[in-house]
Amino acid sequence: MADAEVVVVGAGSAGCPLAARLAEAGRRVLLLEAGGDVPADLRDAGSMAPVPGSPATWDVTAVLPEGRSVRVPRGRVLGGSSAINGGYFVRATPADCAGWAAAGNDLWSYEAVLPAFRRLEDDRDVGGRPGHGTGGPVPVQRPAQGSAVVDAFAAAVDALGFPAEPDKNAGGEPGWGPIPMNVAGGLRVDAATAYLRPQPGLTVRSGVQVRRVLVERGRAVGVATDDGVVRADEVVLAAGAVGSPHLLLLSGIGPAALLRAAGLPVVVDLPGVGTDVSDHPDVYLPWTPSRPLPADGGPLHSALNTGDLELQPWLTPFPPVGTGDDLVLRVALQAEESRGRLVLDPAHPTALPRIEQRYLTEEADRRRLREGVRLAVELLRSAPLAPLVARRGGPPDDVLTDDGALDDWLRRSIGTAVHLAGSARMGPDGDAGAVVDQRLRVRGVEGLRVVDTSVLPWTPSRGPAATAVMLGERAAELVLG
Repeated sequence: MADAEVVVVGAGSAGCPLAARLAEAGRRVLLLEAGGDVPADLRDAGSMAPVPGSPATWDVTAVLPEGRSVRVPRGRVLGGSSAINGGYFVRATPADCAGWAAAGNDLWSYEAVLPAFRRLEDDRDVGGRPGHGTGGPVPVQRPAQGSAVVDAFAAAVDALGFPAEPDKNAGGEPGWGPIPMNVAGGLRVDAATAYLRPQPGLTVRSGVQVRRVLVERGRAVGVATDDGVVRADEVVLAAGAVGSPHLLLLSGIGPAALLRAAGLPVVVDLPGVGTDVSDHPDVYLPWTPSRPLPADGGPLHSALNTGDLELQPWLTPFPPVGTGDDLVLRVALQAEESRGRLVLDPAHPTALPRIEQRYLTEEADRRRLREGVRLAVELLRSAPLAPLVARRGGPPDDVLTDDGALDDWLRRSIGTAVHLAGSARMGPDGDAGAVVDQRLRVRGVEGLRVVDTSVLPWTPSRGPAATAVMLGERAAELVLG
């Protein structure tokens, strides 16, 4: 007899809602998580990923331009990365979903996923309006009180002609507005806190490290863990955009040449596993306030979205950039055309893979980030903001006006938002790079699905936290038929 009807690997942003909804529908579900409870000091919404080496994270390495390596923390706790992020909870846009649908995934149009977005949320500001939800497991609120910085940025954005966007989850025209957040009482409400409660049919086991999927005669029949074997009628990988493709590779599911080079068996030759990685490359422009500017609350409040760019002032110092009391203005490319990949260490394939981001390999990405940096400087120089800015960091004026010099500065300065997607992406029959179909079933293996942001054809143009939770909700609908 199987240990469960469904075993879900990863109690993160998508795994928690999927497991909870399947159990509610009467399925016998076993949810496995490598980590444990969220440390108390991480529940504060103003905190983010803990220090390197923390047991609460997987510390993945990403390789950026110029050969620079940076840490990419992934949540290793109940709640996954939803327990260590900034609390930013903005939906994928209708245009994002339309793009996924046009790529052959019509089950992921905005109309198709909107019920899942509504079901997951308890929007305490606009929940009664069309397209929003109330009473769901995830509280959603927008920062109410502004500050001198927020007010000055709002005036600067308005002076440059950008529209207001009072509700970034309404699917309307992008612009300047408050960031919806999954925060209540100053505490981040992660996916485990929101969804996991005692209920018949749901068993949660933490501290369990899954090593591979067991495949017999073309069908997934369970998983191998450090403690033994768990058998199930269906296996779902929800271990994140690094963890899920890594488990596929360790299970012999992936590009045959890569598997052979790492000494792994070839169960199914799936060229797309670990490829087509997309993210949000970003840079930070530090600026020194001309007077003390106390912030009321956490670092995030509002953002300017222009379609494929996001400009976000931080209201508290950001130690990796600037010094002392410097604040920063983040500039992110939200529609990256360059694609990265996961790379195994052939000598140690079970070790965490590294991410080769390949940022800025496409001219369109360089052009748009140049435009974003120049827009950021224009905002800091604008009449509403200039009195607050004692001096600006970032590219000098002579670099700012020279495309080649600015590209060099971008290569040296670029970072990553850690908004990974695409590493086991969905796609229709005939799409050689697709790992799963649009019902999230792994090609070539019966009884195996992937449910996390790795299946998205590309990262949405807003941070993916809300979309990851929606994935779990939508996947439950597809599993239950």
